[in-house]
Amino acid sequence: MAKRELPKRRSGGQPRASITFPPELYKTIEDLAKRKKVSIAWVVREAVEKYVADQWPLLAAMKGD
Repeated sequence: MAKRELPKRRSGGQPRASITFPPELYKTIEDLAKRKKVSIAWVVREAVEKYVADQWPLLAAMKGD
């Protein structure tokens, strides 16, 4: 089995990811970001954090400690 590589880290220590969205979903995300006056990256991170919390509630509770 091949060893999985960790994402490369920038100088800030946070990994980056490249994501491709269908055009209509990207437009929706872009509109949300504009209305909230935040970046598209912020909207995506917020959505992923909520998704992970919904999938693994105990992990989210441990993170809050």
